[in-house]
This record gives sequence, C-alpha cells and structure tokens, in this order.
Amino acid sequence: MNLSVSGHHVDITPAIRLYVTGKMQRINRHFDHVIDIDVILTVEKLKQKAEVNVHVRGKNIHCECDDGDMYAAIDVLVDKLDRQIIKHKRKLQDHPHDAIKHQAGEA
Repeated sequence: MNLSVSGHHVDITPAIRLYVTGKMQRINRHFDHVIDIDVILTVEKLKQKAEVNVHVRGKNIHCECDDGDMYAAIDVLVDKLDRQIIKHKRKLQDHPHDAIKHQAGEA
C-alpha cells in the first residue's frame, strides 16, 4: 500500500502524518488489496477539509469530509471510507468470477 499525504494551504506536520497513517491502517485491515491511498488535507478559512482517493484493483474510491477541526475531519473521513471499502469487499465476495461457471459448462 502506497500512502501519500499532501496539504493545500496547510503544512503536514509529523503528528498529522502519523495520525493519518494510523487511521489508514484500519482500511488495510479490512481490505488488503489496496494499491494506493492519496490523502489531501485542505484549510479554507474556518473549514478543515480532508479528502482521499483509494485505488483498488478495478476501482477508485473517493471520499471527502469537512469539519471545524482537522483531526475530526480525518476521523469522519476514515469512517466513510471504511464503509465504502466494506461495501466494495462484499460486492466482490457476492459476485465470484464467472470463469468457474464457464469451465464447468454452466451458462
């Protein structure tokens, strides 16, 4: 898993980088086929925004969240992303590859 954390109008301190890295480990625990995670943290006046693009095999997942506090925005963002990752994982498990059916002669 490649993790990149960048900031727009905000400096990424080691504490924020460590916090984001720790939170993204939760995503990797639920679904280990994650290729890339790009986190962008933005400050616009009083609004703290966190957004993430997750690249998994065959799909890109995007989430974003606004809050008054950057750490709270990251927490809500990870909760949203976690729900989307679990939903994607269930879809993969519910629809196994059709090649097995075709090899057995079923249509």
